[in-house]
Amino acid sequence: MTAALWWIRRDFRLHDNPTLDAALAHADQVIPVFVLDPFFQRSPYNSEKRYAFMLAGLRVLADDLRAAGSRLIVRQGDPADALASLVEETGAEAIYAQEDFSLYARQRDERIAARLPLTLTGGLTARPPEAVRKNDGDPYVVFTPYSQTWRALIPPHGLGLIPAPAAIPTPGGLASMPVPAEPAQSEGVPFPPGEAEALRRLAAFTAGDDPPINHYGADRDRVDVDGTSRLSPYIRWGMLSPRRAVAAAYAAIQAAPGEAAAENAERWLIELIWREFFISILYHYPHVLEGNFRREYDAMEWRGDDAGFAAWCAGRTGYPVVDAAMRQLATTGWMHNRARMIAASFLVKDLLIDWRRGERWFMQHLVDGDPAANNGGWQWTAGTGTDAAPYFRIFNPTRQSEKHDPEGRYIRRWVPELSAVPGKYIHMPAAMPESVQSEAGCIVGEDYPAPIVDHAAARERTKATYKAARQNGR
Repeated sequence: MTAALWWIRRDFRLHDNPTLDAALAHADQVIPVFVLDPFFQRSPYNSEKRYAFMLAGLRVLADDLRAAGSRLIVRQGDPADALASLVEETGAEAIYAQEDFSLYARQRDERIAARLPLTLTGGLTARPPEAVRKNDGDPYVVFTPYSQTWRALIPPHGLGLIPAPAAIPTPGGLASMPVPAEPAQSEGVPFPPGEAEALRRLAAFTAGDDPPINHYGADRDRVDVDGTSRLSPYIRWGMLSPRRAVAAAYAAIQAAPGEAAAENAERWLIELIWREFFISILYHYPHVLEGNFRREYDAMEWRGDDAGFAAWCAGRTGYPVVDAAMRQLATTGWMHNRARMIAASFLVKDLLIDWRRGERWFMQHLVDGDPAANNGGWQWTAGTGTDAAPYFRIFNPTRQSEKHDPEGRYIRRWVPELSAVPGKYIHMPAAMPESVQSEAGCIVGEDYPAPIVDHAAARERTKATYKAARQNGR
């Protein structure tokens, strides 16, 4: 009787799982194993909320495996040693794992493959980075042509989704540590873990008589409405198959009742492709995790403004939409994507603080924190990345707030000291006359901070600094 290990990494699911499918096709018995790798717990990019969500997801997966007649084996330590021990204990002839594309994952897998019978499969993306290249074989560094090639390789039909297996035969008697109970998932994190929840959310967003995806293009930038899918934590840990998400997007486009609804659904598909684009960039250009994709910006003279950075982290900048975003992150481990862009732009282009400090802060707090997407988003905002926003595009935080939170509902939810501020002043409380401040019970400088930077002056400073870097970096 043959046995194989299914080494679970970022594929916490039974549906559409190429790795599990390959293991079942190869062996009579499959042993699902998760290795708690100390590398990630030691990382300065580790997030307690993300780690807690992962542990909670493991517990749900363990229940799902038991329902399929299997069980989850949990080990801790260096993955090579843990897997070698399991191979010896079980006589497994093969180890199947989903390919990952970060530098650490690639180096780890190369090291293990030299020692153990490791086979990598797809599943992290709908299309692996090596498959989406230019005609000359070079990787894409501009999104639009990448997207066009990606779509030519991913037809609306024929994705070949794999059903969840009815049973997973797993031998008994194998030692397993329990899934750690701590850190426990915070009550403020609005993401129940697990594959079933992921599939429920996908259906609620993309299917039905008039699903939210039909309005996505119009609603996705409004921070005060629930117009996004909120599926990112589930895709991050593979509780939802990326191919299934893509298939649902195509199905919504085809079922759309009109051109506007189809365009809105199309917009969500494009966001899924952006995720794969940033994974491709990280795969082909791993230096982006430590530095600028555009090397000319290595000459940037960032400000070492520790007080400004601390105010930004705490949501005490005096710009309400920025503060609301940072407080939402601290409480929930998640932030609306438009809010992420506004907060990032403020740190980099108002305070002129190195984008890498903000990137790390986000990774330390985001439940859905993904190295490729987070890095890609920060470098896009900073103007230092591939296909990035131009350096002179600088968000005005007050105008962004007026446009994307017009009635101030988002601000009042996350910055409660502004709850009684009149709508006329909610986006810039510092403009309130003293009499209005007294009536609102919000004294600027006491109950709520005055702006820590003048946006107009900061804009000119930033443009000059970027211009100098471009000239010096050539």
